[in-house]
Amino acid sequence: MSLFRRTAVLAAALAAVTSLPAPAQQAGLAGDLLADLKEVEEKLVGLAKAIPADKYQWRPAEGVRSVGEVMMHVAADNYLMPGGVGMQPPASTGIKVADYKTVQAYENRKASRDEIIADLEVSFAHLRKALEGTTAARMGESVTFFGQQMTVQKLWILTVTHLHEHLGQGIAYARSNGVKPPWSR
Repeated sequence: MSLFRRTAVLAAALAAVTSLPAPAQQAGLAGDLLADLKEVEEKLVGLAKAIPADKYQWRPAEGVRSVGEVMMHVAADNYLMPGGVGMQPPASTGIKVADYKTVQAYENRKASRDEIIADLEVSFAHLRKALEGTTAARMGESVTFFGQQMTVQKLWILTVTHLHEHLGQGIAYARSNGVKPPWSR
């Protein structure tokens, strides 16, 4: 897919997700997770934008994800994890919830820094929409994800925890490359 076509597809997906009416303010666990998700999203996207394009191939050691690969991994899982509660990834991603090889293919495709940032932003909109659509009544529901039985609540906690893991990784990568996280200036 050409850069122009890919950018147009991403812009349309972002517009579709962000043009939805604002959901009612959620209380309880979902509200707390949404507030945390908003914060970690702002930090991860801000960090992705602060790291120069020439550092996106940097990795701390052989066999460890590069800066760009970490950001693509986050985007891929932002599409994958909501599949556990029934919200399938957009067909344009090629990600199939039951086939992890499709997630790896999404993560490993070639993309520029700007494309990665755009993917990250659209993936967070997808993730946020799925969490906003999860009612308190569903939190105790049992689901199977990665071959494990868990509650919807546990899946959402794992999802947000996973984001914090990669935020920490991104901070370490940025600082190793002389980039100060935007929120700590």
